[in-house]
Amino acid sequence: MNSDQLKGMWKQVKGSVKERWGKLTDDDLEVIDGKHDQLVGKIQERYGVARDVAQKQVEEWNTSNSTKTEEVEERRRAS
Repeated sequence: MNSDQLKGMWKQVKGSVKERWGKLTDDDLEVIDGKHDQLVGKIQERYGVARDVAQKQVEEWNTSNSTKTEEVEERRRAS
């Protein structure tokens, strides 16, 4: 999922983000608002990890959720 897709599907994937990074608050999720760099930054902040570590976590999450995200996008287009 690229940055544009993340932004467009943010409401659908927020729950998955919250499951993966439970330290992120609802306020954090509102600030992130589907912005890839904001997600990486908030993970850095909340978990005290380096930017490259946070970036890798987001990339791994993207890979594991790509199928789920594609299914959600197909349902959205169909409706």
